[in-house]
Amino acid sequence: MIEMKDVGFGYHAGDRLLSGMTLSLQPGMFHFLTGPSGAGKTTFLRLCYADLLPTEGQMTAFGQDLRSLSRDGIAGLRRRVGVVHQDTQFLDHLPVAENVALPLSIAGEQVDMQALRDLLGWVQLAPHARAMPPQLSGGERQRAALARAVILSPDVVLADEPTGNLDWDMSMRLMQLLLELNKSGKTVLVATHDLNLIRATKAQVAARVLRIAGGTLHLAGADL
Repeated sequence: MIEMKDVGFGYHAGDRLLSGMTLSLQPGMFHFLTGPSGAGKTTFLRLCYADLLPTEGQMTAFGQDLRSLSRDGIAGLRRRVGVVHQDTQFLDHLPVAENVALPLSIAGEQVDMQALRDLLGWVQLAPHARAMPPQLSGGERQRAALARAVILSPDVVLADEPTGNLDWDMSMRLMQLLLELNKSGKTVLVATHDLNLIRATKAQVAARVLRIAGGTLHLAGADL
């Protein structure tokens, strides 16, 4: 689904943040991406949904070279890759339901109100459908962000430190939703620095753990 071969990225010529990355994200896989703060986890995820393009190596998504994609091609890619940002980035003047449905509106698609209600029920936010984002707790905001990320039924779900500002119970509740998505066939990649969260989740799913260190990508050891 997403393939990297010796991929590197740098903002300036000769200044590489990431290099030599080789990875294959296959259908139905669950990956964690870890590494110290500033290692490049967010940059890695941005490459995966073509918010950034590699400056070296080859990267394909669903069989297409990212650097050859037109504007419409990138838009099509982003329909197949849902992203949960650490900063949930809601429009505070719109209620939760409209924020969740925003990707449909942007794509010019009709909003199926029953499907939207079902999705909000899945993330346990049905009672907050008409609430404004500032009224939500941190855990509720992240669950709303997850609902928004999957409303277009993507094949891949990327989550960037989704539990970074949550307590343990809220973190595990969000992880259970991500596990449910994976069990339904979605490929899931979660960037996190929380090793306890990784250990708890690996007890429930055969997750691979990737680590970015020194600007390169490694498969983490089995001791995590």
